[in-house]
Amino acid sequence: MTNKKPLILITNDDGINAPGLRKLISLMRPLGEVVVIASEKVMSGMAHAVTIQTPLRVTLVKEEEGYTEYMTNGTPSDNVKLAKYQLLDKKPDLVVSGINHGSNASINIIYSGTMAAVLEATIDGIPGIGFSLLDYDHKADFSHVDEFVQRIVRKVLLEGMPDDIGLNVNIPRASDTPLKGVKVCRQAKARWVEDFDARKDPYGRNYYWMTGNFVNGDPALDTDQKALEENYVSVVPVHVDFTAHKYVEKLNFS
Repeated sequence: MTNKKPLILITNDDGINAPGLRKLISLMRPLGEVVVIASEKVMSGMAHAVTIQTPLRVTLVKEEEGYTEYMTNGTPSDNVKLAKYQLLDKKPDLVVSGINHGSNASINIIYSGTMAAVLEATIDGIPGIGFSLLDYDHKADFSHVDEFVQRIVRKVLLEGMPDDIGLNVNIPRASDTPLKGVKVCRQAKARWVEDFDARKDPYGRNYYWMTGNFVNGDPALDTDQKALEENYVSVVPVHVDFTAHKYVEKLNFS
């Protein structure tokens, strides 16, 4: 690796063969030296899980000037940790994760392996950006994302971010209507209402498929969900501090 270009680490949670990852790689290569560390299988919904009961294995897939690609059996968080402490000889200038097939807006961030990789980066003061497209199809159309992904990445590379902050970027699915632009907003107070499809296997044992509906009870105009509904790219600054700061002084056990 040379020192002239920023070092960009790319990962995802849809696996190394996901079209969204391939799209993100193509957009990042003109902007810096790229290292890809992605999982051999889909890790969606793994959140910030780490592998502690089996060995982590890494396979070098490709190496050429300005580009290196690894495949692992780990989670997105594992992959960022492997980059930081084993596979890279210097700290990345930026971690980008995605492009996820499906929304990571609102409450989805707490389940997201895509965003866990971003937050793992921010723990060590590395800027991180997670990109998600509101289309769960494996053959999702990413043709409209280029300008917005590169604009956001260029801004972060140029201006930086506070050490503990990452960005959760969600992009409306492709349609006949062009995207209106980018809105910086807050996370909507929405949630999944789960249901379970109960079945029996051939031996009479119960098993369950989890289903559910996404319910947004937050009608405010300044949320990511509202921005996406209006065909804007939503950008939400996030961090790993879960402290309910407004309640610290009120909570008293003395």
